[in-house]
Amino acid sequence: MIRVWKAGEYARERNEDYGTPEQNEAVKEIIAAVIRDRDEAVRHYTLKHDRIRVERLRVDEAELKEAYAQVDRAFLDALRRAADRIRSFHEKQKRVSWMDPRPDGSLLGQMVRPLRRVGVYVPGGTAAYPSSVLMNVIPAKVAGVPEIVMATPPGTAGREGIHPHILVAAAEAGVTEVYRVGGAQAIAAMAYGTESIRPVDKICGPGNIYVALAKRYVYGVVDIDSIAGPTDITVLADDSADPRYVAADLLSQAEHDEMATAILVTDSETLASAVRAELERQLAALPRQAIARASLERNGAILIADSLEEGVAAVNRIAPEHLEILTRNPLEWLPRIENAGAVFLGPYSSEPVGDYYAGPNHILPTNGTARFSSPLSVDDFVKKSSVIAYSRQALLDSARDIMVLARAEGFEGHARAIEVRLEKEGGAE
Repeated sequence: MIRVWKAGEYARERNEDYGTPEQNEAVKEIIAAVIRDRDEAVRHYTLKHDRIRVERLRVDEAELKEAYAQVDRAFLDALRRAADRIRSFHEKQKRVSWMDPRPDGSLLGQMVRPLRRVGVYVPGGTAAYPSSVLMNVIPAKVAGVPEIVMATPPGTAGREGIHPHILVAAAEAGVTEVYRVGGAQAIAAMAYGTESIRPVDKICGPGNIYVALAKRYVYGVVDIDSIAGPTDITVLADDSADPRYVAADLLSQAEHDEMATAILVTDSETLASAVRAELERQLAALPRQAIARASLERNGAILIADSLEEGVAAVNRIAPEHLEILTRNPLEWLPRIENAGAVFLGPYSSEPVGDYYAGPNHILPTNGTARFSSPLSVDDFVKKSSVIAYSRQALLDSARDIMVLARAEGFEGHARAIEVRLEKEGGAE
């Protein structure tokens, strides 16, 4: 069911799949149609792909209020407590503008300002994801983004109409506009604008291959968060780990998607055998058994390391989205982890704690991109401008160095822009 490798021999395959030629052509056709026909194209592709005829694209206040009547109090209370924790964590990420007056009279600095308008995509399909609403929207709110637009399919979790959990999460998080549109047409509408949807500056949020391809194509017209691949988890464990916990945590990600990756790295063959048995036992009672089993068979692995040091080296090669360290002293190994989207320490820090509740963002670099990428944060929703104000004396002190560097690069016009000032100010020899 799940393959066993020597840690030193394992090389995780990177998912380089950017869609089939047919999928790429379909997305380009949708984007071109939305640019040309705007709302009409959005409605056309919504009817074609979602099989729902939508007249009013925007969800009104009455629908948002009605959604509250459809959720139970336990859900609302849990959602609010999770939102509080997410907000508190992201408040600590806020940056401020700064100015640095210099002794020569010059002034250097940086202005940090929020983006004006951000689009958040929330997928539909077989499940509703209110947690993704919180994780996308709250950092934008903390950053000070005044306009946050949410697009989500008009049918969610096998039912027509946006799931009330999604609408309530949007209202609680602070979304300013909600639109009932999904797929590549939603991405195109937010990027280019239609009669009903004004264009945004950045688009965030996960989706299927058509959404991912659309985000890829509109990048440059707008910014995007990333092109996320299937989710993954790696558990680094020694013989002190409970195999029930390890198996359950591997399955927590395997159940997402047949393309998900779940890996155990351990120096204990006894634990490896126990986890294999636990996976079979727990799979039998898992509602999404078929998906999880396919994920494990396709992408799952148990890596047997000669030592935990070799296991850490394997983890850094894998660069997992989620890393759990289930060892006798997890903190001992944390400084040695170079590549991971989020690190969960100890037996009580199960991955779903981070998915829903702890506060750090669950939108993480996938597919090994933790080698160079970071979790979604407040930084993703601000822009920075450098400030340069030179005094006369500062320019005179620096002019000759600037001209030397400009002429070394062959840009005489750059040098002369400095030279004319030097001549006027009497600084030329």
